[in-house]
Amino acid sequence: MTPTTPRPIVAGAEVFYRVALEELVRSNVPFLIAGAYAFSAYTGITRATKDLDVFCKAGDYPRLLAHFQRLNYAITVEDELWIAKVHSGVHYLDVIFASPNGVIPVTDDWINNGRPADVFGTRVQIVGPTELLWSKSFIQQHERYDGADIAHLILKAHEEIDWRRLLSYMDAHWEILFAHLINFRWIYPSERNRIPSWLMHELLDRLRIQLELPPSKRKICRGGMLSPADYLIDTEEWNFADFSGKGGAKNAS
Repeated sequence: MTPTTPRPIVAGAEVFYRVALEELVRSNVPFLIAGAYAFSAYTGITRATKDLDVFCKAGDYPRLLAHFQRLNYAITVEDELWIAKVHSGVHYLDVIFASPNGVIPVTDDWINNGRPADVFGTRVQIVGPTELLWSKSFIQQHERYDGADIAHLILKAHEEIDWRRLLSYMDAHWEILFAHLINFRWIYPSERNRIPSWLMHELLDRLRIQLELPPSKRKICRGGMLSPADYLIDTEEWNFADFSGKGGAKNAS
């Protein structure tokens, strides 16, 4: 697989990426390239990008950082929940090992289901389309929404998506998956058959059963999983518990 190469925004970034990719391979730490480079491989859509996203397991990211630190790169651990960075002047790699909300960890399944690709002349593994879709499913912030990326992934890579594995990943959050699939059907009415009918029937059946059940006795707002800033008012002023269950109160009976 040879992705069309997105355009780095910052001048000189391509040289940094080429060297960094070679060092990533030399580190012997299992990793995947994601972000704009993986997205372009599956959809053909290219866009300017400010960084290079590197996915690895949480247990491996310290080894990866240590490799670059020995080469005199600056490193920062931005948030031990999900992200660190490797810096060279104005250029940097994002080293990502989970989603920002911590719900989606990078696991062996991600590594094992990566796809080979040439990125800036180095043979690497890019994140598979199933995991790429999953990683984008919770990005629904006021300033950034990845719904269009998901629609384009389904349109262009539906035959490569492992739908049963995707459902397994999103089992506890099936309504988010359902929402994205309904969104796709509305955007592309002529392409609805790209989503397996068994999956739509399964999700519709879950919804039908859920409609017959009472609502949660505890006031919970899971919106912070999608956008922490946009749903602060719910937990700080409106007495909802956050997605971890902290705070909130029971609904009046």
